[in-house]
Amino acid sequence: MVRQFLPLNGLRAFEASARHLSFTRAAIELCVTQAAVSQQVKGLEKRLGVALFQRLPRGLKITAEGEALLPTVSASFDQMATTLDRIEAGEVRELLFLGVVGTFAVGWLLPRLADFQRRHPFIDVRISTNNNRVDPAAEGLDFAIRFGSGSWHGTEAQHLFEAPLSALCIPELADDLRTPADLAGATLLRSYRADEWSTWFAAAGVPPAAQVNAGIVFDSSVAMMEAALQGLGVALAPPSMFSRHLSSGAIVQPFTPTISLGSYWLTRLQSRPVTPAMRAFSDWISARACPAAR
Repeated sequence: MVRQFLPLNGLRAFEASARHLSFTRAAIELCVTQAAVSQQVKGLEKRLGVALFQRLPRGLKITAEGEALLPTVSASFDQMATTLDRIEAGEVRELLFLGVVGTFAVGWLLPRLADFQRRHPFIDVRISTNNNRVDPAAEGLDFAIRFGSGSWHGTEAQHLFEAPLSALCIPELADDLRTPADLAGATLLRSYRADEWSTWFAAAGVPPAAQVNAGIVFDSSVAMMEAALQGLGVALAPPSMFSRHLSSGAIVQPFTPTISLGSYWLTRLQSRPVTPAMRAFSDWISARACPAAR
């Protein structure tokens, strides 16, 4: 949108006069003469074609048109003053747009995000979650946190950590499980990757003849774990992403075998320039994702 010329001096004189209901007191605030303030307001009124004040013997009375204009002008000057103060103090806010696979967002990022905000109070984070299918260019993302092999076309990928999968369920279901082979009789919950359970069974030493691969399919581990919490079956999910459920005892890991089918990665389009906010987040998440800090 092309803005027409804004009569800033007239708007400033009007706003001060409306607060004081006096050209004289507005002039004192603005460090100009009373005549200058009156002339600026008259010029604004002429341009708008309406009267903004009724001139009274002892001051001013704002008109309906002035009442309509005042909130917008006051808010605009307040916002400009606040922004100028932040710039002067070196406190310019930056926006950071993140696309995050839902499991990572709920299980890892959100519990730690307050630490990032404390360290970088002038970075405003915008998070959108997904089921590991994301288009950073179309969505205007600075970073996408994904699960996989780390190979995405036109993308720079920074390894965060692996998240091995294991069988997870409520304690009541675990009471009936003595060996991994017992899972063949349970309702199995899995993601869209059809080979997950067969890969886990092989790691647990269960022969193919005893394996059952059918089950309820989910597009996210968050939804799958909610189903597990409701006792609908045994989930194959990363324990590291559901540590709070494990710590509380709401979910248990009945068997120790795990399988690794990929890692979490911080990814950025190679064509996207790195901003100070992006650099701050990259440094922070790298430090937090290391084994010692995790």
